[in-house]
Amino acid sequence: MADETAERTAGRDFIRDIVRADLEQGRHRSVITRFPPEPNGYLHIGHAKSICLNFGIAEEFGGHCNLRMDDTNPTKEEQAYIDAIKADVAWLGFSWGPHFHHASDYFEQLFEWAVLLIKAGKAYVDDQSQEEMRLARGTLTEPGRNSPFRNRSVDENLDLFQRMRAGEFPNGARVLRAKIDMASGNINLRDPVLYRILHAEHPRTGKAWCIYPSYDYAHGQSDAIEGVTHSICTLEFEDHRPLYDWFIENLPVPARPRQYEFARLNLTHTILSKRVLTELVRGGHVAGWDDPRMPTIAGLRRRGVPPAAIRDFVKRVGVAKANSVVEYGMLEFSVREALNRSTQRRMAVLRPLKVVIENYPEGQVEELDAVNHPDDPDAGSRKVSFSRELWVERDDFMENPPKKFFRLSPGREVRLRYGYFITCREVVKDASGEVVELRCTYDPATRGGNAPDGRKVQATLHWVSAATAVSAEVRLYEHLFANPEPDAADFADQINPRSLELIADARLEPALAADNAHEPVQFERLGYFCRDPDSRPGRLVFNRTVGLRDTWAKVSRAGSGR
Repeated sequence: MADETAERTAGRDFIRDIVRADLEQGRHRSVITRFPPEPNGYLHIGHAKSICLNFGIAEEFGGHCNLRMDDTNPTKEEQAYIDAIKADVAWLGFSWGPHFHHASDYFEQLFEWAVLLIKAGKAYVDDQSQEEMRLARGTLTEPGRNSPFRNRSVDENLDLFQRMRAGEFPNGARVLRAKIDMASGNINLRDPVLYRILHAEHPRTGKAWCIYPSYDYAHGQSDAIEGVTHSICTLEFEDHRPLYDWFIENLPVPARPRQYEFARLNLTHTILSKRVLTELVRGGHVAGWDDPRMPTIAGLRRRGVPPAAIRDFVKRVGVAKANSVVEYGMLEFSVREALNRSTQRRMAVLRPLKVVIENYPEGQVEELDAVNHPDDPDAGSRKVSFSRELWVERDDFMENPPKKFFRLSPGREVRLRYGYFITCREVVKDASGEVVELRCTYDPATRGGNAPDGRKVQATLHWVSAATAVSAEVRLYEHLFANPEPDAADFADQINPRSLELIADARLEPALAADNAHEPVQFERLGYFCRDPDSRPGRLVFNRTVGLRDTWAKVSRAGSGR
């Protein structure tokens, strides 16, 4: 476990430097962080960065990280989302132990503190509509205007707030606001809303409440109740920090957490907006939150991305103060690195073209040795069946090849992986002129893929035996969005039409139908794949996790001058 923790958390960044200094200078005896998602959807790859940072720092410095559901909006929250969040965090390799909380755990305490603010003359009930408050809030260059209800008496505010809690008023009729400064240069300090009326049943508290705290009010106080030492947020909350501190300073909270901000994760070809992702799911534009094209953690898991790859990717991205956009290829690089080390190799033919070896004895079947992993002798080997009729990739044959095409073509000799040299002698076509079969011959002296006379061939092809191959559906994925426009009115219109390609009748080694085939696997020459949950007896379904082409490595080498 110690080695795994070091692998996850190694590195230096400005937040770790702050934590280290706080401990060395005695500001804190131990470190407590938190990951506080709102359970209104599934987590995505951007959340993974925050998860790795918060849990990683807690592990590295011997503290703990709280997992807290920010469940202050019952109209959008579901137990299914809570379950999915817990599953995602655990799958990434992190444990919260006994430190699982909900903001709703603190509803009564938050209400009592709001009453204290009213009694201190620092909060008031406002009857303005949402639109009136928006117009009176001002702009970045113009101050806001005081509400006509700002100078209500303490007794009137207390009475109205209690009646809000009792359910006397309809949604939107009144809000409770902090009384700070409507002329502040920071718009977040212009009398922010603490409570709004919302007659909705809560997943945990049921009908006990019809007023709910705002995120800005609940968040910092929940941190304080839990004794959080370092409240680590993404950069968009930097302007909210003065408000975070105002509440901490004006309430009798049991601890004084500090907020620190880091740049959120932005990926090319990717939308990391929970609102947009929710619209895609509810509109039926994807197969669900775990659609392998989605940037959700569940989608990445279903696609076959291992958790170690996500942790490695987050470590490579690092923790910075300035926003930037990371190339998607960097994530793919980490995925390939992780899968290459661990996955066994198998042969599969996605677009099968039949090869008949005319001089191979009919009815004969040979068992050839195939290695499970070329770099891991301990992975052992397996037997693959070789027979007169085989399947090869249609893309590996051209009848009239260009100059640099070295694969199978009339009269050309190639090597079959683990097998023999074969030469194409005849091309069989159907009535429409499509190639349906290749008639070939083999050299029996080249068993194992080597010619005793030393002759060389320029291509090695993968294949499967037609007699023993199993059929499967294979799903190939590209980016869900080619080049998404951030201000688009409808992101569904921008979905890449090539983001999913279904291959209905691929042919696979029979070993891939075994019970242990749920593990990721490399289809030789084709990429990394995993079995999809849609598989069932008699129907295999595989998803391509990532191809073998490694453009990121080329970019990386070019950038380093290698």
